[in-house]
Amino acid sequence: MAEIQDHIIRTEYSEIMQKSYIDYAMSVIVARALPDVRDGLKPVQRRTLYDMYELGIRYDRPYRKCARIVGDTMGKYHPHGDSSIYDALVVMAQEFKKGQPLIDGHGNFGSIEGDGAAAMRYTEARLQKITQEVYLSDMDKNVVDFMPNFDETEKEPEVLPVRIPNLLVNGADGIAVGMATSIPPHNLGEVIDSVIAYMKNNDITVQELMEVIKGPDFPTGGLVVNKDELLSIYESGVGKIRLRGKVEIEKGKNGKNLLVITEIPYTMIGANIGKFLNDVAALIETKKTTDIVDISNQSSKEGIRIVLELKKGADVENLKNMLYKKTRLEDTFGVNMLAVADGRPETLGLKQIIEHHVDFQFDVTTRKYNSLLKKERENREIQEGLITACDVIDLIIEILRGSKNREQVKNCLIQGDTEGIRFKTKTSQRQAQKLHFTERQASAILDMRLYKLIGLEIETLMQEHEETMKRIARYEDILANYDSMAAVIIEELQKIKREYARPRQTVIENAAEAVYEEKKIEEMEVVFLMDRFGYARTIDKNTYERNKEAADSENKYVFSCMNTDKICIFTDLGRMHCVKVLDLPFGKLRDKGTPVDNVSNYDSGQEQMIYVGCLAGMKNGKLCFVTAKGMVKLVNGSEFDVSKRTISATKLGEEDRVIMVQNAEPMEHLVIQTKDGYFLKFLKEEIPEKKKNALGVRAIRMGEKDLAEHAYMLENRTEYEIDYKNKKVILNKLKLAKRDTKGTKIRV
Repeated sequence: MAEIQDHIIRTEYSEIMQKSYIDYAMSVIVARALPDVRDGLKPVQRRTLYDMYELGIRYDRPYRKCARIVGDTMGKYHPHGDSSIYDALVVMAQEFKKGQPLIDGHGNFGSIEGDGAAAMRYTEARLQKITQEVYLSDMDKNVVDFMPNFDETEKEPEVLPVRIPNLLVNGADGIAVGMATSIPPHNLGEVIDSVIAYMKNNDITVQELMEVIKGPDFPTGGLVVNKDELLSIYESGVGKIRLRGKVEIEKGKNGKNLLVITEIPYTMIGANIGKFLNDVAALIETKKTTDIVDISNQSSKEGIRIVLELKKGADVENLKNMLYKKTRLEDTFGVNMLAVADGRPETLGLKQIIEHHVDFQFDVTTRKYNSLLKKERENREIQEGLITACDVIDLIIEILRGSKNREQVKNCLIQGDTEGIRFKTKTSQRQAQKLHFTERQASAILDMRLYKLIGLEIETLMQEHEETMKRIARYEDILANYDSMAAVIIEELQKIKREYARPRQTVIENAAEAVYEEKKIEEMEVVFLMDRFGYARTIDKNTYERNKEAADSENKYVFSCMNTDKICIFTDLGRMHCVKVLDLPFGKLRDKGTPVDNVSNYDSGQEQMIYVGCLAGMKNGKLCFVTAKGMVKLVNGSEFDVSKRTISATKLGEEDRVIMVQNAEPMEHLVIQTKDGYFLKFLKEEIPEKKKNALGVRAIRMGEKDLAEHAYMLENRTEYEIDYKNKKVILNKLKLAKRDTKGTKIRV
């Protein structure tokens, strides 16, 4: 036991937790969520591309099942589940998400409207040509470092030798621990031009760079409308880009105009297209606009086409502005250019990203040409050995014929060791002793075939040697001179641009704030009706007066309000849901109406209505709240005049709920009834006024398991009678007591 105690390390628990959490956070940041500034790839993307390269799934070879790629990647490099790998693979194949897709997908890889990709067993993929030639070339030339994989059975690259700033071209998004990255995609041609501009002038400013890189270039097109703000965004690496969809006007049938959306904001891709259509439909239903006759989504693989048919004489410009203001046709893209640089997360500006990329390119190019130079020097060595051997070929043949084994010949060629070798003459032996070929030359001579002694072959060898010497001189110049290496990098970049650059899709401009003039609604008094099932509607006041008896008997809540007012719904969970009267259907008495669940955040399955009233009738008075745990308070009605659809109307204790909310203006007394049959009547003046986020004060003292069941507000000179366990109880005749007392038990 004592020995065990000796091995226990006593330490502060908080310190261990702190260290462990920091280690975990850094692991998520560096190894999972954030891209590396050098290749612009997250680990899962890098590993997937490298695995495809290793499997030989090139652009000019047949497609392979995605399941095979995912399984191989997970088994060798990324043991974090198949879904993360397949999701990354799918995104890299989607043209509407990436500025430059890196994978050529075959099969169902999802759609811009949010349809998911088919299962990995059904889809196939291979590398894009650009990925193979620009992202994965020269892997055999020792251009990047390799590290052990998770179980140290394989080697994987720390970074891919990407020759373009992929972080800018494809952008990035990811959520780490306590930080997130969001980088928009850019135009490949512009990005390459900016790198070249920086290499020619390292003191170039961000403003000068932006003469080349105009701004983001989203694959969905659209418009960036805050051009003047882009400079500060690219300098700091943080900011918001305002995006708009592209809207065109076409002539339809019967002289009607068509509003056609041909490009959407990048943030709208996926489920947000469906949400946009629903939002437009809601504008029509709520009569926010009467100019739209029909809406249809005619989008296809060829592109986005959402058509709004307008009525004759519609104000097109005002309608466009309404769509920008009320829907996601205008949206913001939050920029946070966060990436891993030198092993740590860092928010980078445009110039910093380019600086990191250029430094990386010089490193990669240096390693590449060092590798090429080494190879050419080896070739030179062999070629010079063979040329020398041709001059003394007779002597070499004599050595070969007089030797007993290969080692003997090799020793003679390298060291001039003639022991054990039979020579025809002493002169030959003396000549052989003078030989001093290198190890590599000796091996090449022994492997040389006799046809190489043909005159033309010797000439070819001499020419090859000459070419080798030229290449060595060129490589040495590239490695020794900054300008020469820069010229090589620039030449490669220009070649990539010529082959892969595409025209810009996103327009960069300054646009005025969308101003939408909402048509003034004619203010009128209506009657709100809601039945016991929660179906709500409004009717004309005259209609109500003619059918008052039927309306009152068939509906649970009936009251007058203005059509510009709001309906407030208080629930037992202490929430208040707001519904604009205009959002409710206006029609005939016998119309069914719409469930209040559909026009508000109220959920009839989770909560229960306690009180329904109009805001105008509440805000100038006070509301009385009573809870099951016997808490009571008055709240000024103006506190509920809010813009939010749902708010917390009161603070509740643990396992407490609201049992009553009422307008307290006409109230003189309050009666609390408990489950155990206690009744307490006290004056309204004893109830303090509190804020809506306060608990209130105790109204009645109750037993441990007792709860308040009902609360009644009594007006002056009005008799209130209730049935309690088949006994009539007149509340007005109850004994008046003080608040926070036990009350009187009714005998049954």
